[in-house]
Amino acid sequence: MKGKSFLVRSCLIFFLLMGNMMTSLARQSDVPPDFEPELSTPWHSVLTHIYFLQSGSYDVDNASLPFLHPGVDSLQARDLAVKLKQAWDARGFIVNFDYIPREANYIDSVSERQIFAPIRQTPGIFVERQPNGDWRYSTSSFDDIEAFHREVFPYGSDLLADLFSERGSVRFFGLYLWQHFGILVMIIISLLLHKLLTFIFNRLLYQGAHKLGYDKIVRPYLLPVAKPLSLFVVFVFIALFYPLLQLPAQVSFYLSFVFKVLWPLFGILVFYKLVDVFGLYLESLAGKNETSIDNNVIPIIRKVLKVFVIVVGGLFILQNLDVNITALLAGLSIGGLALALAAQDTLKNLFGSIMIFIDKPFSVGHWITSGDIDGTVEEVGFRSTRVRSFRNSLYYVPNGKLADATIDNHGLRQFRRFFMHIAVTYDTPPDLIEVFVQGLRKVVEKHPNTRKDFYIIEFNEMGDFSLKIMFYIFFSVPTWPEELRVRHEILIEVVRLAEKLGVRFAFPTQTMHMETFPDKSSLTPKYDMNMNEFKQVMEDYFAEKEGKKG
Repeated sequence: MKGKSFLVRSCLIFFLLMGNMMTSLARQSDVPPDFEPELSTPWHSVLTHIYFLQSGSYDVDNASLPFLHPGVDSLQARDLAVKLKQAWDARGFIVNFDYIPREANYIDSVSERQIFAPIRQTPGIFVERQPNGDWRYSTSSFDDIEAFHREVFPYGSDLLADLFSERGSVRFFGLYLWQHFGILVMIIISLLLHKLLTFIFNRLLYQGAHKLGYDKIVRPYLLPVAKPLSLFVVFVFIALFYPLLQLPAQVSFYLSFVFKVLWPLFGILVFYKLVDVFGLYLESLAGKNETSIDNNVIPIIRKVLKVFVIVVGGLFILQNLDVNITALLAGLSIGGLALALAAQDTLKNLFGSIMIFIDKPFSVGHWITSGDIDGTVEEVGFRSTRVRSFRNSLYYVPNGKLADATIDNHGLRQFRRFFMHIAVTYDTPPDLIEVFVQGLRKVVEKHPNTRKDFYIIEFNEMGDFSLKIMFYIFFSVPTWPEELRVRHEILIEVVRLAEKLGVRFAFPTQTMHMETFPDKSSLTPKYDMNMNEFKQVMEDYFAEKEGKKG
C-alpha cells in the first residue's frame, strides 16, 4: 500500500496538479503585442519559430518560415518546425530569449561563424545567417532535428493524439483532452505495473534465495529490495512514456528534473539493500572459515560499500542534472590533497587497516608479539588494534605501525614447543639413564595432548655438574592456558618416574665427598640391579598407572 500511495501522490502531483496550472505558464511570454514574423536576427528567427507554435498564437505556416530554404517545400518546413518544438518541449528544453543575440551581424566567438544554437544540449541544431541577411535554421541541422525527434519519440509523437481526430477542439485546465486521457492511462498502467513487478520480484527473489539455501535473508533483506526495484522500473516506464503527452516545456522541464533524480534514487535504494544481502553472504563464508577477524571486517566492508553506493549514486544524479562532474571531482581532488597532507597519519592507519583485513596476519583471540607488544588481540578497528597484555592492561596500536612491523603470531601455531634439559647426577648408572630416557618417551607417547610423530628425548650432554637429557617435545593445544596445563601434567609424570626409578636430579652446587667416615656408611648410592631389572621396575611403574586408570 505504501508503494501504491507513493505512486498515486507522485502522478497526481506532477501531472494533474501541474497540468491544471499550465494555462498561466504556457501563456507567459515577453513577446510584444501584435508580433509579426521576422528573420532579421537570431532572436527574431527563433522567436518566430517558438511563438507561432504556442497556444493562443498557433500558426504553423509562420512558425515554418525559419526553416524555408530554396529547394525545401513548405510541408517539410512545417514538419521540421513542429518536430523540433515537440522534441524540445518533451525534453524540457526551454529557450531563454534573454541570451539570444539581437544583432543582425552576430558572430559566434568559438566557431567564428554567423551561427547560434538556441539550446546548448542540441549544439547541432542552430540558426545561420543567409546571404540575403535572414537568419534561418541551417539545412545541416535538418538531419539532426529528425534524429533528435526519433530519439525522443521512438514510436511517434502522435501515438496518443491520434486517438482523437480533433486535437484542438477540446481543451481545459491548460491541456487537451487527449493529454488528460494519457495522464490517466499512465497512472493506471504505473499502478498495475508496480503491483505486478513487486509480486514477480518477490517470487523470484524468494525462490532464488531458497534454492541457494539463504532462506533467512529473504524477509529482512531481499523482499525490501523488490519494491524499490519495481519503482525503478515503473519510473523508467514513466520517463519513456510522458514525452508522448507533449506537455508544455515548463512542465516537461520540472518532470525531467524529477525523473532524473527519482529513477537513479530508486537504483541507489536497490543497491543499498543488496549491500546488506552481500554482507550476510560474507558472514556465512566467515562462519565456514571460522576466522574471527571477519566478525570485525564484515561490518566495515558493509559500511564502506554503502558509502560507495551513495557517493556513486549521488554523482550519477548530479551528472543527470548536467552538473560538470569533472570540475567537481577536480575541486574535490584539490581539497582532498590538502586534507591528505594534513591527515597523512590517519590515512596511513587506514591503509594499514586495509592491509590487515586483506592479509589477516592475526585474528581476534590470537596471542601476538611485536616488539614491546605482547598480548591477546581483542579488537581490530579501522584505525587501531586493541591488544590485552598479560598484565591485563590494554595496548592501542595504530594499524599503520602493525602493518609495517614483524608480528609473531603465537595463535597460529599448530603445535606449541616445550624444550628443557633434565639434569641427573653423575653417579647415575648408564643402564638407569637408558631406562629413564625410554620412560620419558613413554610419558610423551601416552599423553593425549602431545605430538607423537616428532619429538626428541636423548642423553646428549655431560655438563659441569650433571648428565643432561634433552627433552624436546610439542603440545597439540590451541591456547596458552591449556599449554600450561599439559606442561604441568608432563612435568609431574617426569618427577614421578624419576622417583620410582630412583633417579636423582642434579643441581648446580659444590659438594665435598668423603667416601667413608669412621663408623659411617658411604654416601655414594649402591646400584645392585642390572638393566633388565631396571626395565622391570619401569614396566611395573607404567603397568601400575594403567591399572589405576582402568
